[in-house]
Parts: sequence; structure tokens; C-alpha cells
Amino acid sequence: MKVAIIGAGNMGGATARGIAQGTCVSPNEIIISNPSRGKLESIKAVFPEIAITQNNKECVKGADLVILAVKPWKLQEVIDEIRGSLTPQTILCSMAGGVGIQKIEEMLGDATRPIYYIIPNTAIAVRQSMTFIASKNSTSEMDQQILHIFQELGDAMLVEERLMGAGMALASCGIAYAMRYIRAATEGGVELGLYARNAQRIVQQTLRGAVELLEATHGHPEAEIDKVTTPGGITIRGLNAMEQNGFSNSVIQGLKASK
Repeated sequence: MKVAIIGAGNMGGATARGIAQGTCVSPNEIIISNPSRGKLESIKAVFPEIAITQNNKECVKGADLVILAVKPWKLQEVIDEIRGSLTPQTILCSMAGGVGIQKIEEMLGDATRPIYYIIPNTAIAVRQSMTFIASKNSTSEMDQQILHIFQELGDAMLVEERLMGAGMALASCGIAYAMRYIRAATEGGVELGLYARNAQRIVQQTLRGAVELLEATHGHPEAEIDKVTTPGGITIRGLNAMEQNGFSNSVIQGLKASK
């Protein structure tokens, strides 16, 4: 499979680097385009087998899969530019948040081509993204192929397009919410007498441990909470104080606002 990526910014560049480190696509089958040369050269320095170009038409020529990693307001311009260079078999993927499949079809003027709407999060840069994939006019074989590519960049799931907003709130916006919790817990650690760098280190490892526990046990978070909340203990007092200050409700309301 020849993969063409248009856009070498945060998402496009990270996607190119991630795919090059996976098993689905050989680095010499990847080409990436970008208006400025600097970002392309930084990718080439690490992955010399990846082809680079500043010409979008050249980028997509002969590609089996084209990934559009551009800002939403640039999508129409890029599609107009490459439309004539796509073959009937070319699979088109868009990472432009908020631009659904129907709108992409309208921009493309083609209601028959396989189209994927893909939303990763910024952890794709370290191959730990939570990526959501919706599609139209695709086959189950195509779906599994695309799913496998993005599962190598963290985790990925196929969803109905109507659920993309919920996925973005939980995972894309959720990265910021997790960072805010880390920051708040770090500040709390400083009040408890720790240096900020040590408090942050502790919080990060604690969150890492919580995730590992859930993945190992396949259990419910409350089951793990019950293991550390002894009658009259300090953990239950802390949890109740957080709830009295609206912890769970604040998280839920933030997610609903993001959607």
C-alpha cells in the first residue's frame, strides 16, 4: 500500500512517523507533502526512506491511501488541487475535525469513493493516540486495514459518524482535561510539601498505574476504588471532599460542553 499524507504539521507529521514505525506500511511506501520545506526535512532526517514533496498533486499520484492532515478551512482548497490526480480506487481519509463525510463528498463531488473521517488525539506523537474512525463506501477489508494502521499508533476503534463528537470530547479534548488534572494534583502536592517536579512525577506514575490496573483486570474503576477505601480511612474522606466540590459533575459537564 502506498500512503500519501498531505500536511506535515502536528497530526500529519506524527502520523507519518508512526506509520513508518509500524508493520502495515513500509517507510519507502510513504510520501508526505507540506508547503514549507522545514517540517519535511525534519521527518526525512529521522526516516530517510519517506519521500517528501511540496507538490500535493505529486504526493497523491498513484497512492492507494491519501490522508488529509490539514486544517478544516484548507480542506476545500486541497481537495480541489488533488481531485484530478486521484484514481477511482484511491481511499481518502480526512483528519479535519468537524468536517463530516457528507461535507467531504460535497467538496469532492464524488459520492462513490471510499471516504474515512478519522479523529486522533495529540498523543499520536508518541504512538499513544485514541483514534476514532468512521467510513462510507468502504468494505470490511478496507475497514480492517485502516483500523490496523491506526491501532499501531495507540488504539483505534470504528464508530458510527454520529458518535465522533462524543469521541472527540472524551479523547481529543480529554487530553487537555487529563493534563489539567495532573496540573491540579501537582499543585495540591506542592501544598502538601512536595517540590513541583516531584509532585508531577508522582501524579504521572499514579495515573499510569491506574490505567495499567484497569487494563490488567478489565474491571470497573469502582472495583479498584473499593480496594483502597477502608472504613473511616483517608481515601474515602478525600473522595467525598472532591464530590462535595463537584468533581464528577464538573467532568461530566465539561464533556457535554465539549460535544
